Amino acid sequence: MKKIDIVSSIIIGEICAWLMIAIFKNINFQFFRWWFLPIFLPILSLAGLYVAYFVSKKISIVYQAAKFILIGILNTLVDLGVLNLLIFVSDISTGFVFSSFKGISFIVAVINSYFWNKFWTFKKSNTVQPGKEFLQFLIVSLIGFGINVGVASLIVNLIGSPFQYSGVSEQIWANIGAIIASLVGMTWNFIGYKIFVFK
Repeated sequence: MKKIDIVSSIIIGEICAWLMIAIFKNINFQFFRWWFLPIFLPILSLAGLYVAYFVSKKISIVYQAAKFILIGILNTLVDLGVLNLLIFVSDISTGFVFSSFKGISFIVAVINSYFWNKFWTFKKSNTVQPGKEFLQFLIVSLIGFGINVGVASLIVNLIGSPFQYSGVSEQIWANIGAIIASLVGMTWNFIGYKIFVFK
């Protein structure tokens, strides 16, 4: 395992911890030991990558997939962090405005994703045709964008919260919809980036 992998996984864990704290505060989730996250998540990120490193000696794609999953978790939290910031500032968590907020938050997460995946996950620092690579990344990401926003909007706006009468707020349901959408979009993105962009 290289030093850059150790440092990157710790940084990712730390950023994830602080984003989670901000999201929990916005949705009024009373996580009584929030101070523990900035210590625990970097250690967990490093430990997970370390395990993947040893498993990858038998199955080579596991290490790259583990990096992608770490970046996917970070991107999900960047996505949710921006979404929650927009919901917090506007006090709007449904309808067309929510879909617009979800689109903005997804775009910010995609920009984050490009740099982390290009230089860390897929290690493509030298690109023969950077314009072509970025166009391919953009196309895969736009399809992922459609999947992500579409699934989130379907869950939040069409299905709606099945828990609305049990005390689950619209903000929490908006986050549940965003998480499910991110998981579906992340699966598409890994396949697309691996096959079409960072070959």
